[in-house]
Amino acid sequence: MDNRQLILSMKVSPVSYEETINQILKWTAQPQSRYICLSNVHMCMETFERPDFRDVVNEADLVVPDGRPIVWALQLLGVKNATQVRGPDLVPKLLKIAEQQGLSVGFYGGTPEALEKLKKCLDQNFPKIKVTCAIPPPFRALTQTEDSAFIDEINRSATQILFVFLGCPKQEQWMAAHRDKLSCVMLGVGAALNFLTAHQKQAPPVMQKLGLEWLHRLYHEPRRLWKRYFKYNTL
Repeated sequence: MDNRQLILSMKVSPVSYEETINQILKWTAQPQSRYICLSNVHMCMETFERPDFRDVVNEADLVVPDGRPIVWALQLLGVKNATQVRGPDLVPKLLKIAEQQGLSVGFYGGTPEALEKLKKCLDQNFPKIKVTCAIPPPFRALTQTEDSAFIDEINRSATQILFVFLGCPKQEQWMAAHRDKLSCVMLGVGAALNFLTAHQKQAPPVMQKLGLEWLHRLYHEPRRLWKRYFKYNTL
C-alpha cells in the first residue's frame, strides 16, 4: 500500500480491520512471502532510535496502527478517519475467517506449554480451523541447521498464514530475515495470542479508548515491562 504516513521514522498504513484482512486474503490466494507489523509506541521509538530496525519495519508489506497513540498521530497528520487495528482483536477475526474459508494457519514462537494451551483454545473456539504447524523455537540464537529445518517444516506444511509471536523487535527481525524463504503471510502479533488464550487479561474498553493499555499491562507485568514503558512512553 502506498498511502503510508510517516510517524517520526515509522511508516504506517491507515487501514481498518476489514482492509487489513482483505489484503491478507488477497496475498493468500496464491503463495507469496509477505510480512505485516502491528505498530505501537514501542515499535515507533525503536524505529526512531535504530536505523537497522527502521528498515525492517518500513520494508514490511503492511504496517497497521495497533496502538491507540499511533491512531492519534495519524489523525494529527490529517487522516481523520484513522482507526485502531488492535492485535488482540485482529487475531480472532482472522482466525474465524481462516476457519470459514479453509485457510491453513501456523504458529511460530512461545513455549511447548503455551502452544498446547493455544491448541486447546483453538479447539474450543475454532474447532474446524486447519492448523498445519506450531513451532516453539529455543530461546537462543538458532543454528543455521535449526533455522533451515524450521523453514522446511513451515513450507512443507503449506501454511498460508503464520502468526509469529517472539516479541518486538525480535519477531519483526525474524520475519524480515525470512521474507522470500517462506511461502506464506507472516504477522508479528506479540502478546495477542496470550490475550486469546486468556493467559493475559486485556485492559478494560475505557482504558483502551484512552490509550492506557500500557498502564494495564505494566500493572500486570511490572518486572518485564517497566523499563520499556519508562523509556519509550517518556520519549
